[in-house]
Amino acid sequence: MIKFAIRIAAVAVTLSAATGLAHAKNPTVGGAPMFASKNIIENAVNSKDHTTLVAAVKAAGLVDTLEGKGPFTVFAPTNEAFKKLPPGTVETLLKPENKAMLTKILTCHVVAGDDMAAVIKKMSMGNGGEYDLKTVGGCTIKATEMGGKLTLTDEAGGTAHITIANVKQSNGVIHVVDKVLLPKM
Repeated sequence: MIKFAIRIAAVAVTLSAATGLAHAKNPTVGGAPMFASKNIIENAVNSKDHTTLVAAVKAAGLVDTLEGKGPFTVFAPTNEAFKKLPPGTVETLLKPENKAMLTKILTCHVVAGDDMAAVIKKMSMGNGGEYDLKTVGGCTIKATEMGGKLTLTDEAGGTAHITIANVKQSNGVIHVVDKVLLPKM
């Protein structure tokens, strides 16, 4: 009985250490740990910096998609990024009658695949300094690398910077951005 208890304790310590190591590679986002074993939605709901994004994803009906198998690369705008939109824009987009436009905007932040920042940088550098990312919403985001930082230019000409890169998820990766990316209107 004692040997069994010691084995159970050893397994628990091993699992705890392994979980800690897996988590140590992921940055915290919005004050919350991000776990590579959780999907995009499971992690995003814990970030205090992404409450507007989570509300928008729910309003657009995209929760099941972003909990799905993927892989997805999500450029996740912060609450501050949403505040940079003209006053009243977020409230208007969250209305049921604007679901199609909200969905278009949100899906212009999602790329099929698991694109880590180093891959995006490499692709932009190998393509004259600019790389076109095709989103699941049909938008094209231009990625450029300057001074070691990735900048994304949306179809409306706005630029966003990746502020936290490579937040690994069980179904992809999140890159936190400081601006909402907009489709061509």
